[in-house]
Amino acid sequence: MNTSVTTASATTASATSPSVASSSRDPASIGTASFGRFVELGGRILLASLFLLSGLTKLSAYGATAAYMASTGVSPALLPLVIATELLGSLAVILGWHTRIAAFLLAGFTLLAAGFFHNHFGDPIQMIMFLKNVSIAGAFLMLVANGAGPLSLDHRRSAR
Repeated sequence: MNTSVTTASATTASATSPSVASSSRDPASIGTASFGRFVELGGRILLASLFLLSGLTKLSAYGATAAYMASTGVSPALLPLVIATELLGSLAVILGWHTRIAAFLLAGFTLLAAGFFHNHFGDPIQMIMFLKNVSIAGAFLMLVANGAGPLSLDHRRSAR
């Protein structure tokens, strides 16, 4: 009688517990978990590539970028910090290294850029650019909340 109670309890636990139901015995969950890892990595790469390319472009067109910043009332003296933020922040997010900190800083940077450079709401293009920046900041905040995932240097460091 004791054996049947134990078996019934185990059956109930496996039906209701997500950790038991998605265990390594379920072949479908193995493929989904593996796919999810690559989706997280792909998402980080896609999100951060905008900033990596933007930082590289600012380096190659330093004078023009400094002049544009000055025309909007932003000191060109900040340009080295902007370039460092974009390049180093994007690489940190792509590699998953101190991801939550990098994502938090890039979210703030993106909101500041939206406020300084895309604040002409009468122009539909500028409104779209502003909302794009707000959306990107939201994606970075999701990284702050959830971390980089298993295919990251953060995960390797925590596994030690």
